[in-house]
Amino acid sequence: MISTRLVLLHGVGLDHSMWQPVVAALPSDVVVWAPDLLGHGANPPAPQHTTLTDLAASVVGGLRPGDNLVGFSLGALVAQHIARYEPTLVATLTNVSSVCQRTASERSRVLDRLAGATGDFPSSVAASLERWYRGTSVGADAVERTRVTLLANDVGSYLSCYRVFATADAEIGPELPRITAPSLAITGELDTGSTPEMSQRLADAIPGCSLVVVPGARHLLPVQNPRAVADAVTAFLGEIAHA
Repeated sequence: MISTRLVLLHGVGLDHSMWQPVVAALPSDVVVWAPDLLGHGANPPAPQHTTLTDLAASVVGGLRPGDNLVGFSLGALVAQHIARYEPTLVATLTNVSSVCQRTASERSRVLDRLAGATGDFPSSVAASLERWYRGTSVGADAVERTRVTLLANDVGSYLSCYRVFATADAEIGPELPRITAPSLAITGELDTGSTPEMSQRLADAIPGCSLVVVPGARHLLPVQNPRAVADAVTAFLGEIAHA
């Protein structure tokens, strides 16, 4: 069905394990590589002045020409950077719960969250879990796994990477029209941080980009509704293969 690889890039403070529900929902013949970004998982902490370019460089060496990139949240910004500056490596680009060209008020809110994490990291983790999972049917075990992953971060490294997440959409935004890979944007209807409006901006900015909004879903879409993500990616790649 799908003969090329999916490369799955996680969000800030998370790691490759966030993709396990999606991988389980994919067809069995799909090949997956899910690396940890710089400063995440078993990797060394990210330096204080980490940039989007640094995060992209931390995975580019493991890519193969013609890979299909799927990035979640911060990982979507990283995937956009790679698609823009390493186009021969990227067959397709899927942006899951991505921010895009934040407005002044949206920028203010995410910088407030960065300040909150700087001042009280455990409380900021609790607030993230509330935003991501409130009112969903995600089980307590999955929520606890997310909490444990977030709290295991080196705080300085997390803040460096969160600063990239909070600001790098302004950096990559002007470059989006230069992305040539066939692209998809998918987000949750109830995502307050990576809103459907942002995904519409992304779809408008990247030439030919398609948009899927998943009803009732919040930010951590790959955990809340992995089947929707797997089905959207599979259908997208099928459409590209038949085009």
